[in-house]
Amino acid sequence: MSIQPIRLLGDPVLRTKCRSVKVAGSPTVQQTIEDLRDTLSDFRSRKGFGRGIAAPQIGVSERIIFVDFEYSGPLINPKILARSKGMFELWDDCFSFPDLLVRVRRHTGIEVVFLDAEGKRQRLQARGALSELLQHEIDHIDGILALDRAISPRHIILRSELGRFEGLHRKER
Repeated sequence: MSIQPIRLLGDPVLRTKCRSVKVAGSPTVQQTIEDLRDTLSDFRSRKGFGRGIAAPQIGVSERIIFVDFEYSGPLINPKILARSKGMFELWDDCFSFPDLLVRVRRHTGIEVVFLDAEGKRQRLQARGALSELLQHEIDHIDGILALDRAISPRHIILRSELGRFEGLHRKER
């Protein structure tokens, strides 16, 4: 296993637009994929949540994400080709600020093109929760955090306080 420390809010690597991967099958890219997979698995087992992770979250400024939800595996150089007009709201969370939840709007569906671990071009149509997850992770490789997508500054809350104030936040929409 190659579990890496997760970079936390304030680390400049999280605000960096990542460079494109030139050779998907290179040993360094394959190591990053392994690191992402193992780090995601470890985080999920310790914290009880987590469906995806992006390379900057382990300090690598390359356009690689790894998801394990409805689709499982790496997405190298992912690019959103199409977005639905329909939107939905949700409380978003992130490994890089695990105690915070942020109310965001995301597209209900997207189409993504990417390279798989072997460097083959793939297309993925995602709806609902997978669409939201991919938008979150692709934002990471563009240096964008869920905090930047908050509906308003009033829609950021401590995870521990959500149950106490959730009704209040719903009325603010």
